[in-house]
Parts: sequence; structure tokens; C-alpha cells
Amino acid sequence: MKRSLYTNLLEWKKSQKRKPLLLQGARQVGKTYLINEFANKEYKNYIYLNFELDSKLEILFQGKLDPKEIIQNISLYYGKIIDHKNTLIFFDEIQIIPRAISSLKYFYEQAPEFHLVAAGSLLGVSVGKQSSFPVGKVNFLQMYPLHFSEYLMAFNEDLLLNELKKHKVSAPINELLHQKLLTHLKMYLFLGGMPEVLQDFIKYSDIKSARLIQNEILMAYEKDFSKYTVPSQAVKTAELWRSIPFQLARENKKFKYGDVRKNSRASTYEQTIEWLKSAGLVHISYSINTPKLPLAAYTDYSKFKLFMLDTGLLGAMLNISSEIIINPNKLFVEYNGAFIENFVALELKAGGINQLYYWTSKSDAEVDFVVQLKNEIYPLEVKSGHSRNLKSIRTYEEKYKPSHIFRVSPRNFFADKEFVDLPLYAAFLLIDDLLEKEKI
Repeated sequence: MKRSLYTNLLEWKKSQKRKPLLLQGARQVGKTYLINEFANKEYKNYIYLNFELDSKLEILFQGKLDPKEIIQNISLYYGKIIDHKNTLIFFDEIQIIPRAISSLKYFYEQAPEFHLVAAGSLLGVSVGKQSSFPVGKVNFLQMYPLHFSEYLMAFNEDLLLNELKKHKVSAPINELLHQKLLTHLKMYLFLGGMPEVLQDFIKYSDIKSARLIQNEILMAYEKDFSKYTVPSQAVKTAELWRSIPFQLARENKKFKYGDVRKNSRASTYEQTIEWLKSAGLVHISYSINTPKLPLAAYTDYSKFKLFMLDTGLLGAMLNISSEIIINPNKLFVEYNGAFIENFVALELKAGGINQLYYWTSKSDAEVDFVVQLKNEIYPLEVKSGHSRNLKSIRTYEEKYKPSHIFRVSPRNFFADKEFVDLPLYAAFLLIDDLLEKEKI
């Protein structure tokens, strides 16, 4: 499967300022597959060390963390000469050996000529104070499940994707293409972007098999709750994790601790939310009262929404039936549009929006997302149906006078002065290049 991060890896390889690369992301989003493909295509030699599968590798990082000595020992262990010009070294599941993480600092300082990639699924939750994190000594890449553009490429719809990318929003796209893209989107919302799920469906076209894999992934995540936390914390993590789909299914999707366990408070679950965030399993969107820069200065951290890392897993937890795919609009509006708002959140994150925000007024007005692009702030309303109601976003416009306001919905492309209506499948264009003059 083609992954957009492949381009980032090529840039990293060619960079004169290259540092050891740390690839982060939740389990089973495709990190190992991507690096294996990159290594086999771009390097003559490849050294792969999986610290979870081979516990003996910990010996390499005992004592002095001398990169040249570590490389020599790896070379002897695998019986291969490591040529720094033509070899990629991959430390997989690096969180298993904290001192391996510490060694990245010395690879940067003492042996920068080596091409070294490390990956960790639970890096943020498994490394404690006993390890020294190499701040400023590594390059970072964050990997997510396949986003919608990657999904289209996986299904050999490159021509359709290219047409979508070059389309101007001032006119609707051909209706036949619009309906085809909506059909793909409904299938994507159900399947999600986990690589194993998509590979299985591409090969067998079996919805039941895809759902079985989704449930297996969910079970694997819950096993991690116990593996990487103490028993009491694991129970809390499972409780909160299972509550997320039903919190999103409410009309008001603001997270409520009382919906996890009756009369519970923030102090009970704050650590749990941080664990899930660090594991890459949830994304947090915070409420802001005033859309001014920097947005963090106007954030109310007591009010937030939690989104899941994948719409397919969200559907599996809600036990959504596959029959919903063939209904023209039901999946879009099901559970008060839970899938749609979660989908847009994931498209924004995959596009490089590090922190999500939404806006609420003192009255009932709420804008689903507030997006900072360069030095401008734009409101983004998400509509799961064909409603023309723009009360909240117009309230925002009247108060703050943004240069553009955006809505994503099942409708076709439409633009009128400052108002831009994007089809749901084109949400990624907002942060791709939509604000270039020739597009609006």
C-alpha cells in the first residue's frame, strides 16, 4: 500500500541535517511495513532488529552506549558488514529497551553517518524516568491509519484522487464522480484505515472478515492496557476506552466523566486519557472561547472531545451492521454524525494539524473545528446531512470576521464569496492547498 509518509522518508534520507528518525504511531498502523518497504527499495542492505521478538538484543545496550561498538556487535550478531552509506538500520519496538532510546543521542553526536530508524507503538507510555530521552537529537514522524487519500490509492483510484486534488471549489465536480467518491467514503468509514483490515478486504471482499480483524485489533489494544499499566489503572483505561464511542454518539459530543462511571471526576481519569493519547489511540479536541493566536492561550482544557484513531474501529465498537453501507445517507447521520466528526478530526490530524480545537459561545452556538493555517484562523462546520442550517458558523463569522468560513457535508463543491462548502471526501483539501488563490 502506498503511504504518504514514504515521501517524508525519502526527504529524511537525502537531508544533510539527518538525525536518527523516530517513527511513532499506535500499534498496527503499518510502521514496520512502511520501513521494510522503504529499506528494500532505497538501500542495498538492511539490518532489522525487533526488540520485542528478540530479548537477547538488550545486551547490545548494556554498559557504555558507544555507537561504533553497538554497530560492530550488531554486525557480528547478524554476520553482515554494515556500510553506513548503503545500509538502513531499523530498531523496531524500541520502547522495550529504554537504553536503546538513550543511544539515539550518541548516534546523532558520534555516528551521524549511519542511517538509523527507530519505531515504537507505545513509546509515550512505556518509557519512564529511568531512561534519558534524546531531546533535540532525533527527527520525528507520526504515523496514523490510512487516511482517505491513501485509501483511494489502495483501491487503485489514483486517477480519481488526482482529479479531486486539482478540482476548483467554485464549481461542482461531475455528479457521477461525486457519487462514486461518496460510495468510497461510506466504505472507508466502515472499514477504516487499519492496513490489515484493508489488505484483507482488497484480497477477499469479505465484510465479515474485515470486522473480525477489527475486533481482534480492539482486543489487542485492551491487552496492552494490562501489559503497560498497573491493574487498577488498566481497569480505568478499559472503562474510559469503551465509553468513547457512546460519548461520540451523543448530540453534544463533549466528553463527560460521569458517562464513564457514575459520579466520577476528572482526577479519576486524567491519567487514563493521557495514557490513551500517548498510545496514539485517541485525539483530543479542546474548547476555545476566543479564536485568537496563539490558540493555546485561549483554551479551556476542562472542556474537550475525544476522537478515536480510526472510524472502522469506532464502528466495530458500536457494532454497526454492514447493511448500512448501501443506504444513501444513513451512515453519515448514524449516532448523531459520530462517524463524520471523527472522520474530519482524523483527516485534520493526518494533514499535520497537531492540536485540534472547537469553538463554543456563551449561547448555544458551536463550531466543530477551528483550524489555524499559517497565521490565519478559520472555522470549519461539519454536517452529516444535507441541512442548510449555518447558524453557529454565521454567529462565529459575525463576531470574528474570518476571511473564509468552511463547511464539509455530503453536498457537492460550492463556493460563494467567503463561504466554501466541501464534500466530506475532500476535507483534506482544506489543509492541503485549498487556500491557494487558484483554488478558491
